[in-house]
Amino acid sequence: MKIAAAQLSCAPADVSANAARAAALAVRARAEGADLVLFPELTLTGYELSALAADPGLWLTGPGDPRLDPVRSAGIATAVNVALRVDGPRPVIATLVHDADGAHVTTYAKQHLFRHEQDLFAAGGVPGRFELGGIRFSLGICYDNHFADVPGAGAAAGCRVHLASSLYGTGDGIAERAAVHPGIARDHGMYVALANHVGPAGPWTGCGGAAVWAPDGTPLAEADGRTASLAVAEIPAGIQAEVPAEIPAEIPAEVPAEVPAEIPAEVPAEVPAAAPAGEPRATAGALPARLRNSP
Repeated sequence: MKIAAAQLSCAPADVSANAARAAALAVRARAEGADLVLFPELTLTGYELSALAADPGLWLTGPGDPRLDPVRSAGIATAVNVALRVDGPRPVIATLVHDADGAHVTTYAKQHLFRHEQDLFAAGGVPGRFELGGIRFSLGICYDNHFADVPGAGAAAGCRVHLASSLYGTGDGIAERAAVHPGIARDHGMYVALANHVGPAGPWTGCGGAAVWAPDGTPLAEADGRTASLAVAEIPAGIQAEVPAEIPAEIPAEVPAEVPAEIPAEVPAEVPAAAPAGEPRATAGALPARLRNSP
């Protein structure tokens, strides 16, 4: 199976424009022989938290939301990250996976919310896993991938590929991007695909570099740091372990209470030197805490 990791510049808070941009990349990925294309965090709106707080109309209503039709109809399996309405006042940051026929496969909600995201979104509590073409995949969204339990749970369940929908910026984000994902590959013996923003992305400037790494951390494909593009790589067929339990197809309905009308205008430029007390340990050997500058 071939998979593609995409990078693009998103139009701020313009769902239709971003769906069209994502669909064009999906068609291109299919033309390059890919069976699945992965997109970055908050693909359909860009990383525009103030706009998402002010306008719940920007939240998708579910995997069947017609605004996703251009992407779902591209003739390739897709993993698209969005702000998603759930049963509760807060949305979640969610990756929606559809197969090549546009049928919904699974939904995964981000479990580890990055600082200011906690003011707007609810956190997920269910691992993201699915199977496509005989290969099992696990899902993580940006800051999720700094915690060993997220890809580790997928590896323990027999997943061979970890898909990371992310936003890594220029500056320290370049080193962060290059350390975290090969580290996941080596630590868990998985192929790892990273989709990223390139160019303006809310308070950041995406550094691009969408990529796919082999289980030893070797890059198999890597995009540049400037243009909307794809990193396409072959994932060989192989024997996988039995999955110990049924993989849930949906995120839980219950979410925390009230969402504020708006989030603080100031977004911190840097992440604190260490994760708050009580959070899980970062991926072993992948990244010093001082570099955690991406959501």
